[in-house]
Amino acid sequence: MTESIREHALGPEHLAGCLALSQAAKWNQNEADWRLMLGIGHGWGLSLGTTLVATTLVLPYGSFAWISMVLVSPEHRRRGHASRLLRKAIAHLEEQGLTPVLDATPAGREVYRQEGFRDTWAFKRFQAAASPAAKERKTWSVPDFSIDVEAFGADRSALLRALQKRLPQCALGAPGGFALGRDGREAQQVGPLVARDEDTALELLEAALAAAPRPVYVDVVDHAPRMQAWLEQRGFVLQRPFTRMVHGGGPAPGNEKLVYLVAGPELG
Repeated sequence: MTESIREHALGPEHLAGCLALSQAAKWNQNEADWRLMLGIGHGWGLSLGTTLVATTLVLPYGSFAWISMVLVSPEHRRRGHASRLLRKAIAHLEEQGLTPVLDATPAGREVYRQEGFRDTWAFKRFQAAASPAAKERKTWSVPDFSIDVEAFGADRSALLRALQKRLPQCALGAPGGFALGRDGREAQQVGPLVARDEDTALELLEAALAAAPRPVYVDVVDHAPRMQAWLEQRGFVLQRPFTRMVHGGGPAPGNEKLVYLVAGPELG
């Protein structure tokens, strides 16, 4: 008898399967990322026997929630699994009165548009493998996250405190801004970075990158072309663009002008 696909909640017992899906997609999440996301949100999986073949997570943030980790194993794609779990996540959030938000790759953007998501703003992922030139060290303050509610649109302090411990040398504070970083499966990632102005943001970025082991990713908003040009001048190369999308066509939460690096498309 042919085994059928089984839908179920995701839990810690599925971590190995989740990591395998990230690896197959060449995404950057490691076990700490999956544990963090399952800790602040919840998700669903599809399994064939004991093999996890698809996932979707939702991360609640105030009046909205991030839809994250819409993943399908390569050999099970184009069978409707991603759409099935995406619709389940949307229906669940609508029942909870939460607006679904996500960051889409170019490949996923049209799929999400068909499910009722609309574009708001965009960012680009840049990556670098080389080590930065040594620079004079400066004393930085402990990050103050008070600006983040205005920037992001909700209290995500539990997430920020968790990220603060992941790459502590990249957890930097300045008047009116902060930067964080985390380790990843394929590369370190610097972000989020929130600031009142681009000069402060660039100063934080330079210091965080000087402290981050290579390789490293940064997800830079399109409203900061000077920052994107600064990275390219220092050998960073464009990996891929992303589009922030909101279900139903409303505005993106928060104040995008205060955001310079996002935490990552899986976190917001």
